[in-house]
Amino acid sequence: MTTTAAAIHAATLTLDTHIDIRWPEPPDATGETDRRVDFPKMLRGGLKAAVFIAYTQQGKRDAEGLAAASARAEAMLRHIRTRANGTTRHFCATSAQLEAAHAAGALAVLSAVENGNALARDLSRLKVWRDLGAIYLTLTHDGHNDLADAARPKPDLGDGVAEHGGLSAFGRDVVREMNRIGLLVDVSHSAKTTMMQAAELSRVPIVATHSCCRALCDHPRNLDDEQLDMLRATGGLVQITALDAFIKTAPPGGKSPATVKDMVDHVDYAVQRIGIDHVGLSSDFDGGGGIPGWADASQTMNLTAELHARGYGAREIDLLWSGNFRRMMRVAAAASG
Repeated sequence: MTTTAAAIHAATLTLDTHIDIRWPEPPDATGETDRRVDFPKMLRGGLKAAVFIAYTQQGKRDAEGLAAASARAEAMLRHIRTRANGTTRHFCATSAQLEAAHAAGALAVLSAVENGNALARDLSRLKVWRDLGAIYLTLTHDGHNDLADAARPKPDLGDGVAEHGGLSAFGRDVVREMNRIGLLVDVSHSAKTTMMQAAELSRVPIVATHSCCRALCDHPRNLDDEQLDMLRATGGLVQITALDAFIKTAPPGGKSPATVKDMVDHVDYAVQRIGIDHVGLSSDFDGGGGIPGWADASQTMNLTAELHARGYGAREIDLLWSGNFRRMMRVAAAASG
């Protein structure tokens, strides 16, 4: 890494918008762990802030399954708050708090929920999650839920190609309530119909917190050009992610050969297609993410170095790492109430 790239990295508020945690029995992240992200790795790699995820897998939508998902999501959100100690690690639920943590030299801990199935058909849980500090909800995971169609149906749960034709009536109510209380709408994992309808309906720009470009890798989890254009038209954001299968197609029977250079190819493509203001970065660490060059949080500076080598300057690197996402957080807060 050049001195200039190192200096830019040191000064930049680097935010990873999607990191999974192990559940149950999460390890103590204050020490070295076998996970791709813990606080020592963040410090070594210059990763200043992380959105940790309360994730629930899509399962049967019976009373028992929904109740378990709801309880798990809330327990995970409460646990994530405990990762911040108020001194060297600050829990943040707003852009202002995130920027204050950075100014104080503290790591920033943020939270979000992945899979609206955990609402258990109860709209009031959104406010509970926001009050616990969550900043976004990923509408679906793999498999359709009561809110919307997913990009990857689960035939083992009886899913067809589509169930609702995008957002359900309940899903539309969810998006409206998220706008009202200041939760960002995340369309990662959503079917294209869901994503396009959410972009049209939401009063606040939407975000795909961990997706890549379908033009470069034809994967159902990626966004095609029409979807990218919709993000530009509505002020939204795609966070290019370090999951190999989303970055580069694997040869038959083999593993994707994706590297940091390939990831930045997706950044370049999205920037050229829809502009620097609509593109950001994430890892999906401990949820499948991790590639040679950015295998864990300790290697975060390598991504900044590659961006700098491609000609991105300090302003652009700040926008990609957190500036654009911080703007989204401010817009969501301003539109709430």
